[in-house]
Amino acid sequence: MSYTIVFGATGGIGTRLCEILTQQKKRILIAGRNEKKTSLLAQRLNQDYHIVDLSSSATVHSAIEQIRAKYGDFDNVVNCIGSLFLKPLEQTTDEEWKTVLTCNLTNAFYILKAACPVLARQKKGSIVLLASAAAQIGLINHEAIGAAKAGLVGLMRCAAASYASSGVRINVIAPGLVQTPLTQSITANAVSLKNSISMHPLGRIGAPDDIAHTIAWLLDEHSSWITGQVITVDGGLSSLKMRSTS
Repeated sequence: MSYTIVFGATGGIGTRLCEILTQQKKRILIAGRNEKKTSLLAQRLNQDYHIVDLSSSATVHSAIEQIRAKYGDFDNVVNCIGSLFLKPLEQTTDEEWKTVLTCNLTNAFYILKAACPVLARQKKGSIVLLASAAAQIGLINHEAIGAAKAGLVGLMRCAAASYASSGVRINVIAPGLVQTPLTQSITANAVSLKNSISMHPLGRIGAPDDIAHTIAWLLDEHSSWITGQVITVDGGLSSLKMRSTS
């Protein structure tokens, strides 16, 4: 029985995705760096897990091979790894820039590099990556994270083109602001939350369910003719301009 590897599963969106796939009677492999968080989630959902070193393409490749040797072939991969970094461009240090790129772009490159050839040999598979509405629209103080997520979109499209003839589908979901532990610094502040809600034409920020269900849909065979796409799930943030109420 094939399964889905979920990287970054212990975050708000990743956890909800794992819950949904488990409810759908799907088999998943929870891949993470934190032994305690990863094992606890796997135990709660009665799923398997594997600790992955994301420091290089070689360590990710090794983890993928270890997973295959132990659990057999996988058919889907989801990368929920990411960060939230909002800071004026001139105040962003070189180290912060490198960290944002590593977390939001380089790790995805390593995962694609390890997983795509495996799925290509199987002549099937779906990969979903998480970008951001900040890659679709200019947002204040989002220079570093916007650049990383825009790079992720470019990476996805080129990889999707490279592996389409092998039956591998690769897509990106670009969320707006979603209420998760990662965004608590914004959502826990009443003023910031109000401002954020006002930016989303549908009148609310996102919930993990909004994103997780869309990921599950892209993994399903009913989406087998979709590849190379950015599916924007952002309450209208990046595409609609509402009339001012002032």
